[in-house]
Amino acid sequence: MLVNFLKTPDLESFDNLKKEELVLLAKHLKLDFKVSMRKQIIKNLVIDKLVDAEILGEEALELKVENIDAFKLKQLELEHELKLKELEIRKEEFKLKNWNEGDGEKERR
Repeated sequence: MLVNFLKTPDLESFDNLKKEELVLLAKHLKLDFKVSMRKQIIKNLVIDKLVDAEILGEEALELKVENIDAFKLKQLELEHELKLKELEIRKEEFKLKNWNEGDGEKERR
């Protein structure tokens, strides 16, 4: 895939590159990055470089996902997880309350 992109750089083949291929391309372009970075962040860096070098057109910028979007997505995931935990706790409290009320009735009989 990377070889195809290097021969004839186009948006579709670039968008289909795997992280390992993006890492190789970023090294080839002498970009400042860490392999531990998320794929999208490396992809954003490569897009900026390729657009600046006029290897890819400005339309490539549409492939960028801003970090703020990733941050918002993570925040929404965490909020959703928190709501699920809260519901789980309420459910357990409800079960416990009903169980305790049931015990009280048995003792009175």
